[in-house]
Amino acid sequence: MGEIPTNTEQNILNAAKKVFIEKGRQGTRMQEIANEAGINKALLHYYFRSKEKLFEAVFLEAFHKFLPQIEQLVESDRPFFEVLKFFIDNYINLIFENPHIPGFILHELSQNPDSIARFMSQRVSNLPKLYDKIEKEMTDGIIKPMDPRQILINLIGLCVFPFVAKPIVKSVFFQNDEEVYQSFLLDRKYQVYDFIVNSIKT
Repeated sequence: MGEIPTNTEQNILNAAKKVFIEKGRQGTRMQEIANEAGINKALLHYYFRSKEKLFEAVFLEAFHKFLPQIEQLVESDRPFFEVLKFFIDNYINLIFENPHIPGFILHELSQNPDSIARFMSQRVSNLPKLYDKIEKEMTDGIIKPMDPRQILINLIGLCVFPFVAKPIVKSVFFQNDEEVYQSFLLDRKYQVYDFIVNSIKT
């Protein structure tokens, strides 16, 4: 799946994304995806042998849109707070547009932890450069001295949890009001950024 998808492949990916969002990974059948894509099931299996392979392809497509941009920013001489803001904005937007991603990761963590660990490790190879960027700002007295991994893990947790725990969060805090919950998530970008900056800035 490293090549640019053909029109048929992209049509299948778009259809699969829609059905996965509506019904979840477990509740989706390949026939439903074929119907949504307007093709027969045999052609669907020609391009993607199983539902798992198709789900992984949808997952990869979403992340491939995001990772090159953050990698370029990490490689640049931009300050960490600029990288931080870009990451939060784009990461939350990515999950908004692809709400199946947190569920996919949790499922893979429970079923194939080694596989998802390898997958993620291969796609965050520039972490040491990000650590260096953070440590430089610590040396310059901009950021409080701390383990850079604490900052990044806190960051990911703050961004992801409201999406992963949507049924609980929406029910307990928003009385199942989807519109108010969505508005809260949009505001989350600014709240997470301010929270992280205020917690680490000297």
